[in-house]
Amino acid sequence: MFTTESAKDPLRKSVGLPLLVLALGQLVISLDYNIVYVALPDIGAGLGFSDHDLQWVVSAYVVATGGFLLLGGRAADLLGRRRMFVVAALLYAGSSLVGGLAQTPGVLVAVRAVQGIGGSLLFPATLSLITTLYDEGPDRNRALAVWGAAGAGGLCFGSLLGGVLVEVYGWPAVFFVNVPVAGALAVAGWLLFPADGPWDRSRHFDVAGALTATGGITLLVFLLVQAPAEGWDTPAALASAVLSVCLLTLFAVVERRSRDPLVPARLFAHRGLLAAMGVTALFSATFSSVPYFLTLYFQTVHGYRAVATGLAFLVPAVVVAVGTQAGERAVSAFGMRRMLVGGMTLGAVGAAALGLALTSDGSYPSLLPGIVLLGLGQGAAWTGMWIAASAGVAPGDQGVASGMASTTLQVGGAVGLAVLVALAGGVGQNASGPGLLDGIRTAVFAIAGGIGCGALALLALRRGTSTSP
Repeated sequence: MFTTESAKDPLRKSVGLPLLVLALGQLVISLDYNIVYVALPDIGAGLGFSDHDLQWVVSAYVVATGGFLLLGGRAADLLGRRRMFVVAALLYAGSSLVGGLAQTPGVLVAVRAVQGIGGSLLFPATLSLITTLYDEGPDRNRALAVWGAAGAGGLCFGSLLGGVLVEVYGWPAVFFVNVPVAGALAVAGWLLFPADGPWDRSRHFDVAGALTATGGITLLVFLLVQAPAEGWDTPAALASAVLSVCLLTLFAVVERRSRDPLVPARLFAHRGLLAAMGVTALFSATFSSVPYFLTLYFQTVHGYRAVATGLAFLVPAVVVAVGTQAGERAVSAFGMRRMLVGGMTLGAVGAAALGLALTSDGSYPSLLPGIVLLGLGQGAAWTGMWIAASAGVAPGDQGVASGMASTTLQVGGAVGLAVLVALAGGVGQNASGPGLLDGIRTAVFAIAGGIGCGALALLALRRGTSTSP
């Protein structure tokens, strides 16, 4: 295993620039996921996508990221966190350049899959660098709050940046903008992060576990993304379900017999990590689904253009960033479990208020009370769940622990959005008619209910340690 222990102390004397690079890495991941949403109509018209296939500009990224996160997390532990950060940033830069030059739908979908793999390597590398460079407690909590503000804000700022770039330069700009940023990240990471130490030759990479886990999770995410639109009884859905179950079962068998498993069994006995994984899944299924329905509301119900839609997400972006900082302070003041319960309760109230304000003739200011409460709760919960996921985990397992929590984040998001779209009557980018607004409101009220149930579940848990959920 590689180690960064020898370089920790010198780095802590000047943590501002390295933390800025780590936050920028998370911002790139968030932006890259969200920036293409407002560009989809122009991408579809420019490259000749069919309505059926256009969703894969988003879905290819989601499927690849979700499938490779466990592999990316363990690679960070075994192959070196700095190396994986640099490799991932270069993947982003190269694939984004190809994406901006793409002339066919197939090339662009392939580019989005490669970007997703880059995200699955960059996310756990970034998170495990934070959790190994900063001591557990106030220092790590503060670093995670800054990192969380960049990521949560990027989900909203992506819409604004995408809208401006599409309006001024055309859809290729949403890819080209990544090239210099990701390239700079690679250089900065190599120069600023501590060098990966000598490889412990007694540790082996679990190839069989990596292949079965990656294949099984990728097929599962593919199923959850594709089946709601195409049907659960189609040949593709049935084949994906069967193969996913087989591969994940084989993965469990391989892990029991492996000398150095991809996911060490000791992590499944870590109650704090397991609880944090449950919170990340619920967070992604609820909080992270709100921008999808708000985008439909702004663009389809009220006819906002791309730039106006992006501007509408400015307030949520700022409020979420504030919430991440408030969450970090609340952990120190009230403890992890109370902070998460409070943040999720705030989010549930905000989502309910937002649902009531979604009307056909409603103004943007009428949405602000719900947006503010929801955003504050979202930011606090985002920071808290990553603090919880890293607490008490050994440095050598931080990468795979990050991969486990971020995998549930991706799978939870795919499941949640599929369920919410079904509850909303199948509303999507091409939806119209009087049922559209009712569907959006139904989905937002369901989000409020889901967040509220999560808060009640956390409240019902026995009081654990101060760092556990």
